[in-house]
Amino acid sequence: MTTEAITIAANVLVKPFEGYAKRLSNGDCKAYPDPGTKGHPYTIGWGCTGSDITPETVWTEKKAQEELDKHLLYFASQVAKLSPSLLKVEARKYAAIISFAYNCGVGNYRISTLKKRIDAGDWAGAQEEIMKWNKAAGRVLAGLTKRRQAEASLLS
Repeated sequence: MTTEAITIAANVLVKPFEGYAKRLSNGDCKAYPDPGTKGHPYTIGWGCTGSDITPETVWTEKKAQEELDKHLLYFASQVAKLSPSLLKVEARKYAAIISFAYNCGVGNYRISTLKKRIDAGDWAGAQEEIMKWNKAAGRVLAGLTKRRQAEASLLS
């Protein structure tokens, strides 16, 4: 179940919405600033962030894939710890929450009404709640709205 959910999250949500940004002519990628803050956190590959990612960071595509796999496994395990019921639902629902946590953070998931809806098995409520997470630095972003719509569709 976890492997299937991670595969769905990667291929249906994370890769399409994060994109392989700042591709260099040789196929490597270079870090770029957060679109909401125009600075930190810097992102590389398919949306990977971390304290070691700076504006000068460059990865090969292989390294970007390895880091994406590692990050998705981490987020899958973290949301499963917070909401163990995710391990018993359809992989697509689990995938949507992996993608959400990947994008918004485990801490935000932990304190969210979205988590409360999921833990209660209220999938219609979860669809409504996930749509509220379409802002960066207080501004509604079209890309985040589209991503939340895609995630919400998997929660049905």
